[in-house]
Amino acid sequence: MQELKSKIAKNFQNNSNDNGSASVQIALLTSRIQGLIEHSNEHKHDYSGKRGLISLVEKRRKLLSYLRRKDNAKYQEVITSLGLRR
Repeated sequence: MQELKSKIAKNFQNNSNDNGSASVQIALLTSRIQGLIEHSNEHKHDYSGKRGLISLVEKRRKLLSYLRRKDNAKYQEVITSLGLRR
């Protein structure tokens, strides 16, 4: 799990010490969301898992809005590389 996080972070970092920028957070949240979607499809009655999924989607949406306001070029780069439809 830690290797996956560091691999994702390296792809979206602004510099070598960057682990908390909006683009890195969006990429990490997207990987967590994809895992929860697979879990949700398998376990249809896991309502607490669905609630967590919804909260992660909302957090990602807010970070995407922030990134769009602050750096539109980086926003376009992130959504194209992650395959988001916004």
